[in-house]
Amino acid sequence: MAFRDIVVLVDSAAKSEKALDQAVRLAQRHDAHLIGLHVRSLPQMPNYVVTQLGPDVLDMQRQWNEEAAVAAKALFDRKTVGMEARCEWRDVEGPLLDQVTLHAKYADLVVTTQYEPGSDSIDGQAEVVDQLVLGSGRPVLVVPYAGTFAEIGRRVMVAWNGTREATRAVADAMPFLKAADAVEVVSVNGGNGHGRDGHGDIPSADICLHLARHGVKADAEHIMAVDLAVGDALLSRCADEGTDLLVMGAYGRSRLRELILGGATREILKQMTVPVLMSH
Repeated sequence: MAFRDIVVLVDSAAKSEKALDQAVRLAQRHDAHLIGLHVRSLPQMPNYVVTQLGPDVLDMQRQWNEEAAVAAKALFDRKTVGMEARCEWRDVEGPLLDQVTLHAKYADLVVTTQYEPGSDSIDGQAEVVDQLVLGSGRPVLVVPYAGTFAEIGRRVMVAWNGTREATRAVADAMPFLKAADAVEVVSVNGGNGHGRDGHGDIPSADICLHLARHGVKADAEHIMAVDLAVGDALLSRCADEGTDLLVMGAYGRSRLRELILGGATREILKQMTVPVLMSH
C-alpha cells in the first residue's frame, strides 16, 4: 500500500515551502504523482463597494493574484527539479475552500500548512484544514508553520480512542505505518469496555493486534492525563518520544461543539509541534 497521488497546497507565503518540502519527499518515497495546487481567490465584494472604489480595486486584486501565482509556480518548479515526469501544476480560480476540497477528492493524500494566526491570508485560509478534513474524505497531513522537520514518518504515534474517526485515521495512515521504524499507539484516559467507543480490556491493544496482521509492529501505551488536556498530553508524549508524525482522528464531536467547548482536534491545530495526519 502506498500513496499514488499527493496534492500539496502552494501559495506565495514562506510557510508554504514547509508543506511542499514534505510533499516532495513523500512523492519520491512512494513514487507518487505530485500535484501542486494554487488557488486564485477573488474577494466577494458588494456592488456598492465596487461602485464606490471603482474597478481599480478588482484590477489590483487580479494583479496581486497573478504575482502570487507566479511566485508559487517558481517555488514548485524549484523544489521539483528532476521530478517533472511525475509532477503537475494546477493554477485555478474560485472560492478557496471549494477548490481545495474539489481537488483533494481525487488524491490519496493532501498536504498543507498549519494556519498561522495573525498572518496575511486570503479569504477562507483559516478554515482550510477544517474544510479538508471534514469535506474531502481524504487524510490531511498538516505541517506546523514553526519548526524544521527533516523527515517525517520514521517514528509515528497513533492517538487511539476507539472512535470511528480514529479507526479511519489508522487505515489512512497505513502507508506511513508500514514504512515507519517505530510505531506507538497511545490511549489517553481510556477506560475498559467493548461498547461503541470501547478500548477493549487493555486500551489500544486490540488495534495493535490488527496492525500486526498488516505487518506493523506497534507498542500499546496507555497514559492518564489528570491535569492536562488530551491534546497537550499527546504533544507532550510526542516530545518525550521523539515522534515525527502524529496520527489522529479529527472532530469526533461536531466542529461547532469543539469551537465552543474545546477538544483535542482544536488543541492540536493551535499548538502542534509535529506534523499531524488527520482523518474524519
